[in-house]
Amino acid sequence: MASYRDSGVDIDAGNESVKLMKDSVRSTFNKNVLTDLGAFGGAYSIASLSKMKHPVLVSTMDGVGTKLKVAAMMNKWSSVGEDIVNHCSNDVLCLGAKPLFFLDYVAASKLEPQNLASIVSGMAKACREVDCALIGGETAEMPGVYEKGEHDIAGCMVGAVEKSKMIQGLKIKKGDVMVALASDGLHTNGYSLARKVLFDEAGFSPTDFVKELNDTVGAELLKVHRSYSRAVLALAEKIRVKGIAHITGGGLVENVPRVVPRGLKPVFDYSSIPVLPIFKLIQEKGSIGEKEMFRVFNMGVGLVLVVSRADALKSLKFLSSRGERAWVLGKIALG
Repeated sequence: MASYRDSGVDIDAGNESVKLMKDSVRSTFNKNVLTDLGAFGGAYSIASLSKMKHPVLVSTMDGVGTKLKVAAMMNKWSSVGEDIVNHCSNDVLCLGAKPLFFLDYVAASKLEPQNLASIVSGMAKACREVDCALIGGETAEMPGVYEKGEHDIAGCMVGAVEKSKMIQGLKIKKGDVMVALASDGLHTNGYSLARKVLFDEAGFSPTDFVKELNDTVGAELLKVHRSYSRAVLALAEKIRVKGIAHITGGGLVENVPRVVPRGLKPVFDYSSIPVLPIFKLIQEKGSIGEKEMFRVFNMGVGLVLVVSRADALKSLKFLSSRGERAWVLGKIALG
């Protein structure tokens, strides 16, 4: 007699995964969470938003991408759980929104309860750090769709902002200053090229120690995608932040123009960027041109703020006090 397990799907493994992750998930709950694990939908009260004159919900959805290939090679999973939450928190931040709740999607050819619990533990850690509730998700075991030992991770976040405080770039003008906030590495973009260069062409293994990195290749590539939410939302209470760009796929050259009004353009001082060793290594080993590097990778810049010239120094001092590495990246000019 055939069973679901015979086809490659283990329902018991899924149930075991839920048991292992429940404490992590519940650690993110607050008074607004109205459902527990196992509900068909996650319920979140927005009564607290009634204090706003015109509350606006901001949503985003993204995935970790082929960084998961590196996680599979090293069999280390918690950091990629953090990655997806932090990526999404930065995306809603670009409109000035504070995260409210997050839902995840994790799929694999075969669910390994310990791996799944590690991923969700990372998500929960990141959610706690930005005061966001992890209210639901989906786990899927799909043999034949995913390769053995690998996972896919995606997530959806909803945040909220007062309409009058939305950051849309509409007030950006000539002479405004771009302030860069440093990344910790590749974050979650450019891994297909990075893997091709470092593993296929240069012949590194994830456990190889590289002097220039002062770490192993795998550890460097699994550095967590940094969240800027708390520091930048606090800054926005002090000064007017006119625009925010999350530097993801497309790098500086494609992401910053998305928040700049027509008729204007960003002028970058590339010499100001303390390019991280990992990018120098990729460029050298892959013989990649400068233009291509800046189109694919963040090159050491995780987020860009646009502020008035008068607020630039104040911004730098405030961000530094919050533990962020920040500097003036350039200015806004006529396009």
